[in-house]
Amino acid sequence: MLAESHYYFKKAADLLELPEKVRTILLTPRRSVKVEIVIEGDDGELQSYEGYRVQHNMARGPMKGGLRYHPAMDEEHAAALANLMTWKTAVVDIPFGGAKGGINCDPSKMSKRELHDVTTTFVEHMKEVIGPTTDIPAPDVNTNAEVMGWIMHEYSKYEGFSPGVVTGKPLDLFGSEGRNAATGRGVMDVLAAALEEQGKQFSDVTVAVQGFGNVGSHAARLIAEHGAKIVAVADHTGGVSNADGLDITALMAHTAEHGGVHGFPGGEAFEGSQVITWDADVLVPAALEDAIRKDNAPDVKATIVVEGANGPTTPEADEILHQKGVLVIPDILANAGGVTVSYFEWVQNIQQFRWDEERINNELDRKMRRAYDEVRAVATEFKTDMRTAAFVLAIRRVGKAALSRVPISSHLSF
Repeated sequence: MLAESHYYFKKAADLLELPEKVRTILLTPRRSVKVEIVIEGDDGELQSYEGYRVQHNMARGPMKGGLRYHPAMDEEHAAALANLMTWKTAVVDIPFGGAKGGINCDPSKMSKRELHDVTTTFVEHMKEVIGPTTDIPAPDVNTNAEVMGWIMHEYSKYEGFSPGVVTGKPLDLFGSEGRNAATGRGVMDVLAAALEEQGKQFSDVTVAVQGFGNVGSHAARLIAEHGAKIVAVADHTGGVSNADGLDITALMAHTAEHGGVHGFPGGEAFEGSQVITWDADVLVPAALEDAIRKDNAPDVKATIVVEGANGPTTPEADEILHQKGVLVIPDILANAGGVTVSYFEWVQNIQQFRWDEERINNELDRKMRRAYDEVRAVATEFKTDMRTAAFVLAIRRVGKAALSRVPISSHLSF
């Protein structure tokens, strides 16, 4: 994944004609930390894991990025995602840099106590390099509000009351209204902007969604509430379709009870992998990386792809979609709703003043719509695709911030 993020960066850097040294500076992480985590399991045996935090860039503010608990988590993965977070926060113009991290554990095989002990040990080892004005973690794959609450509590033991050290916390522990649905709402917002640009409404389109976790479920719910038909949904358990539109509220209830969409009585079952090439106007890949590849990209029927997941499209597939005339709204724009409301949560923690959900949703809608328009303007300026334009916009903002911090005599400009 690191190579893919660098590939997109290079395309944008070529358009900006950036010198090689500048590219190296912008790509090189500020710091990479690896720690060993040893806990005693419920069976009395020692368990050993590796924890990572890669801090990429803080030219525009404290670093921001999720914590992922997954057996495949490693330093390269963290570096790639930290890189993307730098550009994502810049695209939506919030005052953060990029970071990412995680632990190579499998929460599905761990008790809550074991997961708690792994988390607090991770904080103990990382407390010197995270903080409300330095690096602010957030939930990611296999982490949630409860885990963020543990982190806040553990960090506060050392540094005093510090709600701003993480975002995505429970509401009762100074979390934010609207955070749970924020990424999905952001997906809906940029799709709305794209449809308006094409002279369409939600009621004019059908939508297929891959992944029905936090992002996919809320995106599907909100898009359906605005009048679109969600005709196919797939997750790790399978797929379900209904040409007349799935009842997303009922599907969410079914998934909460049964652990997936499989067996939902309100539609017909299908092989989950087929959702990528479903006959729908819009495709929302909201699962893991590399869902759209060179082998299935030629068969994508959607004319708009809104990337709810991080890195769901490989570079080869991205080029195929571009040649097919598919509008791809890239991940660093489309799924930035989560980090945007995380920013709102952080602001509330710093101010010690809570916003209501209406204000948060309105601010998010405004931010996402404005970011879409700004990326579209850059795409028109450089006659390029939306992904490259998003990287160009982000690199410009990070580069200008970096140059403004130091007295430098150079012809370099962004």
